[in-house]
Amino acid sequence: MSVRQPHRTLPADLLASAEWRDACRRRDFPHIFRLVKVKAGIYPAQIAALCDMTPSRVGEIAAGRRGLAHIDVIERVSDGLRIPGAMLGLAHRPWEIPSAPSSDAPPSPCTPTAAPDTWMTREAPPDGAEYVDDLFTLADGHITPSALVALRSSAEDYWHRDDQHGAATLRPAVVGHLRYVTQLGHRCTQEFRGELRSLAAELARMAGWAYFDACRYSTARAYLAQALKLSLDQADGLFVANVLQTMSLQAMYDSNPMNALALVCRAQDTARAAVDQPLVMSMLFMREAFAQAMLSDSLACHTAIDEAHRHYDRARGREQEAPFWARYFDEAKLIVDTGIALARLGAAPRAEPLIAEGLRRESGSRQRGRAFHAFWLASTQLQQGALDRACDSAVLALDLLAVVDSPRVTAHIRDFHQRLAPHARAAPVIAFEQRMREVFG
Repeated sequence: MSVRQPHRTLPADLLASAEWRDACRRRDFPHIFRLVKVKAGIYPAQIAALCDMTPSRVGEIAAGRRGLAHIDVIERVSDGLRIPGAMLGLAHRPWEIPSAPSSDAPPSPCTPTAAPDTWMTREAPPDGAEYVDDLFTLADGHITPSALVALRSSAEDYWHRDDQHGAATLRPAVVGHLRYVTQLGHRCTQEFRGELRSLAAELARMAGWAYFDACRYSTARAYLAQALKLSLDQADGLFVANVLQTMSLQAMYDSNPMNALALVCRAQDTARAAVDQPLVMSMLFMREAFAQAMLSDSLACHTAIDEAHRHYDRARGREQEAPFWARYFDEAKLIVDTGIALARLGAAPRAEPLIAEGLRRESGSRQRGRAFHAFWLASTQLQQGALDRACDSAVLALDLLAVVDSPRVTAHIRDFHQRLAPHARAAPVIAFEQRMREVFG
């Protein structure tokens, strides 16, 4: 396992040089990495450790064989190398803003958190937790079928709350729930052990999703790996596919579409071998369409979209047969995701009406999803030069984010703001920036 390197401040003369500022302004990362190596003595292996990337990926970027365009990865480079956010066209980074020291302060987004508990492994609990655990032991003593139903109902409730308000703030509750279910496994009978492992897999996947939504990708990977192991142990093919498609989405955010494609294709094979579940297959083919679009393979993307729609037609009237975690994928989601896949291909005129229609149909309770889709609608409108419409859609996303905690969607909105720079004096942009200040403080 790689060891996180301590942060080093870049030399002042490097930060002040015209060559460095120009490279940052153009986001010329091959040049940036070379300057960091020559002027600061930070070599590719150290860059990889600081920026949470593999050494091979850093080498490919430094050699110009691979681009680095996704805003979340650029933020990781800014944070890892301590490049001031403004130099890369980002907002001020958290470490640039001094704050009063506090023992209760949460870790920064770039600080690795402890690896999650593994099944049946007990770590030293935090202060006071031994007392709570003792109470649990006394109160529960044994697990019952009704207790399992209650625990699973709580897990399902997390998904509904994620739709409404984002997953970032759910992390403590989900991780605590996972830890509790894990501890129950120490004292339950063999009769309930399989059910508890299945529930732990769902909670580990939810924890991975929550950390992903919070842009804490390293911790998200650890929890998703735990979820994958637990679901493989349970031979739950559909849930294995669900974990793999979540890993595929994260690979896309890590700017690794080949890995994203491989993971989702494996998910399709796993689900196909498990049981005929058309709604799950529709969701998985749409995830493939996203990966194919990132690879600019138009034919493969359209084929995957067609398959997603074909399987969805097969699923009509059978939605309640699908696992609860797949039922969010309704017709509105199918339509809006089709538009997003086309937008990723660069087909903005075709994408815009689909995203707008999906957004119109979506349930008002899915605030985080609606904010994300409003961002994509704004992006397609901006690509077509419709500045007024784009800013109106972006303001809708901001209005939704006012009641949603999703750093991932927030990062998309900030990226959209950067793309408005050429129009900084236009009235719609000024109004959008005013709303942005009100929402983000």
